[in-house]
Amino acid sequence: MRPGLALALASASCLALAGFAPGPEPAPLPARLADTGGGTQLITAEAPATDSTTGTVTWWDLRDGQWVRTGTAPARFGANGLVEGGSRKQGTQTTPTGLYDLPFAFGIKAPPAGTSVEYRPVLASSWWCQDNDSNSYNRWTEPLPADCRAAESEHLIDYGTQYAHAVVIAFNYERPVQGRGAGIFLHVNGQAATAGCVSVPQEAMQRILQWARPASHPHIAIGTVDGPTALTRY
Repeated sequence: MRPGLALALASASCLALAGFAPGPEPAPLPARLADTGGGTQLITAEAPATDSTTGTVTWWDLRDGQWVRTGTAPARFGANGLVEGGSRKQGTQTTPTGLYDLPFAFGIKAPPAGTSVEYRPVLASSWWCQDNDSNSYNRWTEPLPADCRAAESEHLIDYGTQYAHAVVIAFNYERPVQGRGAGIFLHVNGQAATAGCVSVPQEAMQRILQWARPASHPHIAIGTVDGPTALTRY
């Protein structure tokens, strides 16, 4: 036996005897979450810390009772990091943490082949109302309602890169609270950090749209590695 090999084997044996034998691999991230939304598909958007503007988006499938990673991509978050969704304020350029439904997708470009989720084409008349004084606050509108100021809303077609493809994240969506924030999406990367959305490269966004299945009730969990906004809390 070669001396180097003998030394390596001896070292491994010593580590095992000392209690340093390799332990079992940790459970997949979705299995460690408090809730995954009850479906069989999940997107996790994880940042290292609340002041991070980058992290990782991963999409998972539940197969035979086990969560399996289907794809992953680098992600961008708000320019001012992440904050607990329940305490977020509009205009802070923070990404809300929490577990959210994904009501529908939309895009300026046609949906990728194989897309089965609801996909709304962005037209010149398509807006996302963000006016706190409007009855259409945090809603897609066509055209812009009279009570929703254009200066307080997003004209979706103006964002040719980011909204080439996007999915609505149902933050503050079911029962909108004025002032908490509106228009939080998973969308294609722009030039830098987002205004509060989660973004990924275009190729990843296309893959996510092809992967998502309405019958699987996909959700997205947004959070940090640890701390009060840890993904595992949601």
